[in-house]
Amino acid sequence: MTRIKRFGTVALTVAGLALAGCAVDQTTGKRTATGAVTGAAAGGVIGLFGGSWLSQVGIGALAGATSGFVYDQIQKAD
Repeated sequence: MTRIKRFGTVALTVAGLALAGCAVDQTTGKRTATGAVTGAAAGGVIGLFGGSWLSQVGIGALAGATSGFVYDQIQKAD
């Protein structure tokens, strides 16, 4: 699989997750999606330098989505 196809697959997956998150609560979905995209971008950069690009993008997206969700919950608690 070429890098462009992998990137497309990851981009569609992240977009799908972002849309699914927005269906529950718009603010939570936006913060979770923003975290996922930021994490995926950071993971992609790390993966380009360290290898295993696709797995690093997935790990970054997961970590970013989690941190975005946690941030949203903290903001709602205040």
